[in-house]
Amino acid sequence: MDEQKLIQQHLANERTYLAWIRTAIALVGVGFLATTLHINGAQQMSRFGEDLAILVSIASLFLGVMTIVGATINYYQTRRNINESRFVSSHRIIVFMTAVVILLVILVSAYLTFV
Repeated sequence: MDEQKLIQQHLANERTYLAWIRTAIALVGVGFLATTLHINGAQQMSRFGEDLAILVSIASLFLGVMTIVGATINYYQTRRNINESRFVSSHRIIVFMTAVVILLVILVSAYLTFV
């Protein structure tokens, strides 16, 4: 199918992809925040607090990268579906992002509680 006829749908798909990329950047930012708090408060932090800060940093970096990978896969699947005039809801990425946010909230809450 000619992509010219579906310009609006493709542009919406690109905007959605860019929104996922911004979300991934925010997730990575949480990791940098945890690392900064860890470095600035290292003198007063318990061993558990240090381990938790490292866990939050690594988890948010990993989840940010996985969000980029998932968003890219979703973008190309949606692009193909638009060109084939099919609609398939993207429930997997919604479930994944819900789990990611819940996990990060738990980790950051534990970090703030125990440090």
